[in-house]
Amino acid sequence: MMRILKSSCIAMAAMAISTVHVQAQTKAVASKKQASLVQYVDPLIGSGDHGHVFVGANVPFGAVQVGPTNIVKGWDWCSGYHYSDSVVIGFQQLHLSGTGIGDLGDVLIMPYTGKVRVNPGKQEDPTSGYGSHYSHQRETAKAGFYAVHLDDYNIDVALTASERVGFHKYTFKSNDPAHIIIDLKEGIGWDQSTDTYLKQIDDYTFVGYRMSKGWAEDQRLWFAIQTNQPIKHFAVYNDQALEQGKEVKGKRAKGVISFDKNPGTVLLKVGISPVSSENALANIKAEIPGWNFDGIAATAAKKWNDVLSKISIETKDDATKRTFYTALYHTMIAPSLFNDHDKSYRGTDKKVYTNPGFDNYSVFSLWDTYRSAHPLTTIINPGKVNDFVNTLLAIYQQQGKLPIWHLMGSETNCMVGYHAVPVIVDAYLKGFKGFDAELAFEALKASSTRDDFGMKYIKEKGYIPADKEAESVSKAMEYAIDDWCIAAMAKKMGKTKDYEYYAKRAKYYKNYWDANIKFVRPKMDDGTWRTPYDPFHSKHERGDFTEGNGWQYTWLVPQDVEGLIELMGGDAAFATKLDSLFTAHGDMGEEASNDISGLIGMYAHGNEPSHHVTYMYAFSGQQWKTAEKVRQVMKDFYFDQPGGLAGNEDCGAMSSWYIMSSLGFYPVNPANGVYVIGSPLFDKASFKVQTGKTFVVETVNNSKENIYVQKIEWNGKPYTKSYIRHADILKGGTVKIYMGNKPNYEFGKATENRPASVME
Repeated sequence: MMRILKSSCIAMAAMAISTVHVQAQTKAVASKKQASLVQYVDPLIGSGDHGHVFVGANVPFGAVQVGPTNIVKGWDWCSGYHYSDSVVIGFQQLHLSGTGIGDLGDVLIMPYTGKVRVNPGKQEDPTSGYGSHYSHQRETAKAGFYAVHLDDYNIDVALTASERVGFHKYTFKSNDPAHIIIDLKEGIGWDQSTDTYLKQIDDYTFVGYRMSKGWAEDQRLWFAIQTNQPIKHFAVYNDQALEQGKEVKGKRAKGVISFDKNPGTVLLKVGISPVSSENALANIKAEIPGWNFDGIAATAAKKWNDVLSKISIETKDDATKRTFYTALYHTMIAPSLFNDHDKSYRGTDKKVYTNPGFDNYSVFSLWDTYRSAHPLTTIINPGKVNDFVNTLLAIYQQQGKLPIWHLMGSETNCMVGYHAVPVIVDAYLKGFKGFDAELAFEALKASSTRDDFGMKYIKEKGYIPADKEAESVSKAMEYAIDDWCIAAMAKKMGKTKDYEYYAKRAKYYKNYWDANIKFVRPKMDDGTWRTPYDPFHSKHERGDFTEGNGWQYTWLVPQDVEGLIELMGGDAAFATKLDSLFTAHGDMGEEASNDISGLIGMYAHGNEPSHHVTYMYAFSGQQWKTAEKVRQVMKDFYFDQPGGLAGNEDCGAMSSWYIMSSLGFYPVNPANGVYVIGSPLFDKASFKVQTGKTFVVETVNNSKENIYVQKIEWNGKPYTKSYIRHADILKGGTVKIYMGNKPNYEFGKATENRPASVME
């Protein structure tokens, strides 16, 4: 009996050990699966040259972007970080990604050792303040995680985040006096603090706010900080002046935490809120109630892996895989949440809204993102679309117009156009129902019939006089795109009169067409052309173009490519002129900005107005040239290095072009639900769509040399079109694209096989 019991016990123990082993293997497999796509994300891609990407820790579309900040030395530090740098002054809770203007950088926190210092120091001598040298050799950047060693203080810093909370981990390794500064003065770029407040409310908790003015005219941020160690020594400063007590209010409030001895590892949870410090504390309690830093970092990685898994690609080239998944990561940093865990938020009118019925967002770089980032969202993140649209409509109700460039509850009025329009119309035409369509159309009309930014002249004359309004050509060309979208929505809603009016305005780009030189050209108030005029120059007396010149803006007609072809004299003349764009060279003058970058001739991929242009060949029956140029752009301007972007990332705009182009198609018209076929990069790509079905692009004979489409099969049947409809993607299925190293001149040549600007 004892022997039987002993044998049973041994067997049971063996089974238990086996079970544990199997469970461990299962966990290991699950862990490996979780890391399988995150490992291909390198947040340092685009942190060099002019990419301006955010480097640090966040979660998809999260309110917090906690990361390192350098001493800002110019335009390339718009995100607060540039790969060329070697000095860090702290870790701030909010950063922009890829913008051409610097802002945010709220609530800087920095650990250091030695004597108490309350200024960041200088580039050549950072330890004259609390700044420190660092090196890329001791720096780690991953999706949802960032770590760096502070060389001057022998401190290891690690950062991770939830949606509304930044989680800091500081490990002090020297025996020098240890300090942590909370600096509410420091911002990024234009940002300047206007009113700040900081208070220690108990041994573990600090609260405050930071009001600032910069690109966002009136930014209001509340925060709460909790520590895992009791804080007995806390001094407050108004700029450099030491104050009495544990509380300070002023334009430049600062606080310094000090320790009697080496504190070892200190953890800080920093919650933010657009409403109140109480809500910031509630955000911490809801999202990171405990102190498991590694667990939160793993959760952040899983959140990223879940969204990255929306697209599965097969390729033998790991460098391309890193480029792809980093680009996909970059498309989901913005828009960013702008509400609390209880859904409350502060509107553009600075009133607090509770229970709005949707997640409110901010950081809408619409001039950039309407072109491909938002169309991409309708495919891979359809659950976000209604929230984005409802946010845009709420902003309209609060400020009387749709946002132009919305930042942290403020309207910046940056860039040209009213490009919330194509985002809303694209969603409506693709069948999204989670918003009020009548309210949306009201917002479209109100935003397009104002008198500011040259629209008064659009209504009166059909063009904007160059001697009356700056950037006149760019404004009018962009307005025409938006007006086409309004017309399309009006037609769908049966609003015939509105349709006719906006369809007419969508053709106003023709008022800038000079048939003698075959370029768009600034027109004066008296109806004459600006003279002299050089399409190579981006600006003239008043500045006629926005970050571009006549060469680039001549092609900004994605809503009516057929009309542009007709103006140029037909398919052959159009294609010849388009060829010249990629070979033209000339003096752009001293006024040419850094935004005119990523040049192939005068084609400027570093800026968004050019992004659809390579795909325009398909409208004239030469899809093979689209394939050729698209492959060249992907090869030359996207790669897995810090300089791997040709221009500003612009909140996912540059990366969304790459994502869609590498999959093999791109939306020339931002709201007609049609994607033009280019040249797919991968052996196979698949993703689930909102219907629950899977859409697959399989490339046969894929290689770096085989860039031309030979033929296409859709679910085993011949497919002769050089475009794909969004509605057909939703049906799922497999598109098999056969590639070769020589053009098939017949593919997409026939008129009935070409994409069209208007497709029912």
